[in-house]
Amino acid sequence: MLKFDGWREVDKKTSRASKRRLREHFLANVGRIMTSNELREVAGVSEWARRIRELRGEEGFRILTHADRADLRPGQYLLLDPKPQPAFERGISKETRSLVLDRNGFTCQMCGAVAGEEHGYDPGRKTRLHIGHIVDKSHGGSDDLPNLRALCSVCNEGAANITLERPSAIKLLTQVRRGGGKTSSRS
Repeated sequence: MLKFDGWREVDKKTSRASKRRLREHFLANVGRIMTSNELREVAGVSEWARRIRELRGEEGFRILTHADRADLRPGQYLLLDPKPQPAFERGISKETRSLVLDRNGFTCQMCGAVAGEEHGYDPGRKTRLHIGHIVDKSHGGSDDLPNLRALCSVCNEGAANITLERPSAIKLLTQVRRGGGKTSSRS
């Protein structure tokens, strides 16, 4: 009879092997759309989707899904580039994520899209919010609350490694004044 620790070790070996098989399959099929059934068979485990998330998050492979590109259907995956992007350890807890989303009113801090509503720049898709860094981790940013903000999928992927500071009140007032729109007179 195996001890619990023994089962855990077997599980780790199985997950490493399935992730390796998936990595090799993606690299052998760069640019080809693959289905979830195909990838499940390649992985040979029930938690194949978790292994793909690990390839994306921990190893930096840019594996696209329908959430990333409108031309992909649910259950379709695509690796465009065999070279992984720099991957960073993900240290943002669920509690911190919840605080940031609540603080930002469940609204993208770049474009104003609201979670769950149709996205103005991605018609037909509901807005999904992510936690983004103001100063990116690749530029020395931290996972501290003041450096985090809610971003929609469109802005989060478009802002990769771009550091944008929120405008000051004076800058916003200047932009409003330059706008030249109608102003209401007060009596």
